[in-house]
Amino acid sequence: MTKYDERFKLKIVQEYLVKRRGSKTLARKYGCQRSSVEHWVSLYRVHGKDGLKKKHSSYSAEFKLSVLQHMWDNELSFGQTAAAFNIRNHAAVGIWERSYREGGFDALIARPRGRPKQMSAPTTKPEPSPDDEKCTRDELLAELNQLRMENAYLKKLRALSSQAEGDAADKAQIVQELRQQYPLAGLLAFAGLARSTFYYQLKTRQASDKHQQLKTIIRSVFARHKGRYGYRRVTAAIRQTGTLVNHKTVQRLMTVLGLKSLVRPKRYRSFKGEIGHAAPHELQRKFTAAGPNQKWVTDVTEFNVAGEKLYLSPILDLYNGEIVAFETSRRPAFDLVSSMLKKALRKLSSQDKPMLHSDQGWQYRMPAYQRILRKRGLVQSMSRKGNCLDNATMESFFAVLKSECFYLNKFANIDVLQVELTRYIRYYNHDRIKLKLKGLSPVQYRTQALAA
Repeated sequence: MTKYDERFKLKIVQEYLVKRRGSKTLARKYGCQRSSVEHWVSLYRVHGKDGLKKKHSSYSAEFKLSVLQHMWDNELSFGQTAAAFNIRNHAAVGIWERSYREGGFDALIARPRGRPKQMSAPTTKPEPSPDDEKCTRDELLAELNQLRMENAYLKKLRALSSQAEGDAADKAQIVQELRQQYPLAGLLAFAGLARSTFYYQLKTRQASDKHQQLKTIIRSVFARHKGRYGYRRVTAAIRQTGTLVNHKTVQRLMTVLGLKSLVRPKRYRSFKGEIGHAAPHELQRKFTAAGPNQKWVTDVTEFNVAGEKLYLSPILDLYNGEIVAFETSRRPAFDLVSSMLKKALRKLSSQDKPMLHSDQGWQYRMPAYQRILRKRGLVQSMSRKGNCLDNATMESFFAVLKSECFYLNKFANIDVLQVELTRYIRYYNHDRIKLKLKGLSPVQYRTQALAA
């Protein structure tokens, strides 16, 4: 596993928080894992710079059990738990949970690393080699200087490059920085860099950016169309001026400049692979219910306002289409879904045990989510993978919500949108009539049916 120093992590975290760069963009830019970027950000938010420092990875069995207990009590994900306890590898929390469930407390006790010793270590110090005594003072100083040079080179390489060896440009930069302290020939030999390659890299670094003029044109086109153009349209606009340019070059330069079309951004995808346990498709597209609190459906959707995103997680009753409970958040974290679910469960009587249907999003596959459902005796149902029609009623509600509320208004920021969503959902439940409900609103229909 690649090692990253504190300065490298802090640089990425600052770009994420200050410059609002996404974790996927930063991972691709710096050649690291997206999950690592998100974990570093979580550590920084909880512990500051101290969370990014290297720390030991040996924990006692008692500490592991306390971490697991905290995770279960507060219904946290592995990443949130690792951030709370400043654990370097959040995947370790999942390993501890699996080990504890399989073998109990004894399975959390760390085993000694390495192969067992075959013999005891010698009690006497080894005698110096005859060759060491023959070395002159100058030879020892030369060897010491060589070791210092190698140590300085490796330190700079670890700080500059995320790769184990670094490319020619990184090596040339390090050699250029150290050549005032150590001989150039020795640095080039240790770096495995030819002298001609070294001077070529220096010349390349000193040369001006050959795409500087093209970058200016790209910025101008992007600004003139107010962010509506992606790289394909930007390329076509530049070609109309008589400048021949490849679309791949424009795409790469727009990524470097941080320019991205604001029209039709990528939708939120809740499926992140085979995480946790997937429930069977119990609903079977039977989107009707004989009474309230028999069948519920849920999902998560996103809204984009001026580059900021807001996520909405509601629960809808299939009996009358009423929104039982909902929650909004700026990030699609597990708290968004768990908080919404707790609100909905508080409205149930002890006899109500509705089926709750969702897609196969990672939140609904979390052990903490499924544990809440089992505790209340609710049946969990999930859509088949990649089949949105299995949750058509929820998708239909999102379409109505965005058509009647989101697309008809202009929102200055996320806070205004949150207020309007709350107002609209109340209107949807109490005032908006449905023809299939005999011209009544969802709440009116439910109230009338219970009174009959």
